[in-house]
Amino acid sequence: MPQLSLTTNVPVDAVVAADIIKDCSKVLARVIGKPESYVMVSINGSVPMSFAASEEPAAYGELMSIGGLGPGVNGKLSAALAEILETKLSVSRSRFYVKFDDVKGFNLGFNGSTF
Repeated sequence: MPQLSLTTNVPVDAVVAADIIKDCSKVLARVIGKPESYVMVSINGSVPMSFAASEEPAAYGELMSIGGLGPGVNGKLSAALAEILETKLSVSRSRFYVKFDDVKGFNLGFNGSTF
């Protein structure tokens, strides 16, 4: 159940958003090792944001998953997500943070219950 939320100060049109969502979904499934049918990705563009006292293109992401995250995986995910944002939105990898959260199943609701 990986869920990635991306926020950026770069304007994101529907076509670019669809490409980013598709690319991130595939990367998350492959690297974390979960079916893509479990993956959720969202992106929110044109959000006022400052990074290092500059409003140049920047982004922030939060990724949560029930398992599959850890020291060996998080670095790979960070690099892959930074590559997507750099390619699709011209956000330098040095202007992107991502927070990883490995949650317990009982702390996440789905389908009227928890995992």
